[in-house]
Amino acid sequence: MTENAVRPALRPAAGSARLAVAGLGLAGAAWALRALWHVRLAVAGEPAAGPPDQGEGVHRPLNALENSYHLVSGAGDILVLLCAAAFIGWLWRMRDNARALSGERPRYAGIWVYASWVVPIVNLWFPRGIVADIHHQSAPGHKLPAVVNVWWALWLVGLVSGLGLTYDDSTDEVIARAYHGVTGLLVGDLAMVGAAVAGILMVRTLTDRQLVHIGA
Repeated sequence: MTENAVRPALRPAAGSARLAVAGLGLAGAAWALRALWHVRLAVAGEPAAGPPDQGEGVHRPLNALENSYHLVSGAGDILVLLCAAAFIGWLWRMRDNARALSGERPRYAGIWVYASWVVPIVNLWFPRGIVADIHHQSAPGHKLPAVVNVWWALWLVGLVSGLGLTYDDSTDEVIARAYHGVTGLLVGDLAMVGAAVAGILMVRTLTDRQLVHIGA
């Protein structure tokens, strides 16, 4: 059965929007906490023993602050994954409703709702395109809300300047970065916090507009 064969039924997205908002709030809090620990590490300064990862497979014992950063980082990763699941669930609900409202096939195939966030190069514009397509099909004639572009700009800044979601550094390597060059980390942290806040506003705005057209 092709994607054009069956038009999904309208399903108000208020519930999935609340989950997405909660997930974004938790993710934003996690990034804010990371930023605080990055500042704490920078202020404390690197121990005389050097960075945690000393190369050639040698790692020195961590001090209390470094151990606590590992806990903060691990908890943050879990919260970000929960946020991603909630946000993608909201995207799917909105995408199905947008298709039902417009009677048109979405511009992007369903696989990109997942893959667009992790495929290199594509992840620089496909996710925003999916959101914009949902809005255009849900509320024809309405200009794309500015908050969508604010959200995406902040997301890209966080992605390329700090840790984002695609970094290759280990936690110990991030600790070393905090000791020697915390500015880049903080720029990324604050951008991701801003993206979470803008994402909350975006989810609410797009959901409300779609609900108006659904008549809920």
